[in-house]
Amino acid sequence: MTEQHSHQFERGTDGPKVIVVGVDGSDSSLRAAAYAGGLARRQRALLAVVYVQPVMAAGAAMGAPVAETTGEIAEDIKTQIREGTERLKGIFDVRWEFHTFRGDPYSGLVKAADELRADAVVVGASEQAGHRIVGSVAVRLVKTGRWPVTVVP
Repeated sequence: MTEQHSHQFERGTDGPKVIVVGVDGSDSSLRAAAYAGGLARRQRALLAVVYVQPVMAAGAAMGAPVAETTGEIAEDIKTQIREGTERLKGIFDVRWEFHTFRGDPYSGLVKAADELRADAVVVGASEQAGHRIVGSVAVRLVKTGRWPVTVVP
């Protein structure tokens, strides 16, 4: 007697369903967003663009309106993404959402990836020299070991 299997290979269904990309307006984070956008398009995944608003920056101690400034940055990033997707509509369609979280970049991205049930996380390489000593957000995310992490130079 032979056993028959009804299981068939499904092309294109084994990839990530939700890709989180951290964006802060820096060149490397915008390259990461472009890379993640291409990956999301090819995998037919949801692209979750995440901006982490700092809770308190050095300017806050001097009375600078940090919340207003980081809110403006978030709106600017969202506008850039919306304009880019409108230019490419019909050529490269990507499902995307924009989210803001509060905290330091590492904790904010971890919270975002957990809450959004990310299958993959994409970030830009750190552009700050001090991160070689302390450790960049990307290295810390990799060490967390909960999702595949891609670091875009």
